[in-house]
Amino acid sequence: MTAVDPLVLVVDDEPAIQRFLHAALPSHGFRLAAAGTAAEALEKLISQRPDVVLLDLGLPDRDGLELLRELRGWSSVPVVILSARDREHDKVTALDAGADDYVSKPFGVGELLARLRVALRHAATAGLAEPPVFESGELRVDIAARVVTVAGREVHLTPIEFKVLAQLVRHAGKVLTHRQILRSVWGPEYGDEAHYLRVYMAQLRRKIEPEPARPRWFLTEPGVGYRLRWAEGSASSAPAPGDP
Repeated sequence: MTAVDPLVLVVDDEPAIQRFLHAALPSHGFRLAAAGTAAEALEKLISQRPDVVLLDLGLPDRDGLELLRELRGWSSVPVVILSARDREHDKVTALDAGADDYVSKPFGVGELLARLRVALRHAATAGLAEPPVFESGELRVDIAARVVTVAGREVHLTPIEFKVLAQLVRHAGKVLTHRQILRSVWGPEYGDEAHYLRVYMAQLRRKIEPEPARPRWFLTEPGVGYRLRWAEGSASSAPAPGDP
């Protein structure tokens, strides 16, 4: 059976954006559906079941964040925000509300394609049996064995360092806000203690990155959070449910 190209639902009321994406994305292996309002988006989310959603926040009938929060009440479809709102507060709010990624307008096709591929890949592995073995270039993280290696060399981490790394691995390629990581690792009462996280991220970079000042894997999204880079061609080796 031939694989079907992923369906992208573009929720944006700008005709120029719709025309641009309809011209650019099909040549890179995507099918497109379009919605210009939140109401139309909800209808197509139910009827067409897209694989990923590109969502603008400035919709004519409803704020995109409200639509995102409603969607997250019943669907885990990956959502990439595509918006002219580029303040740190807007990005953090959208990511905390359940967005998988955030791309500011104007944008480059290459960047958008990479973000779409990562969102789809993360969604595909989200339901895999835990724990995964994550590999990206020379970095390998075996969560079950609690073993981290770089180019075959084992890296020894403290329990907290490993918890931070494991959280990034489970959401590889996705931006995690400071609050999301802090609450997952330290608990809900630590959501605003960003200085804790900066210390541990610096330690992880010193232990894992070949050049800590120019990180290859642990990327900073200024004012927002961190992203673990998932290199093209890398994958989790966790078995799918039912696999031997």
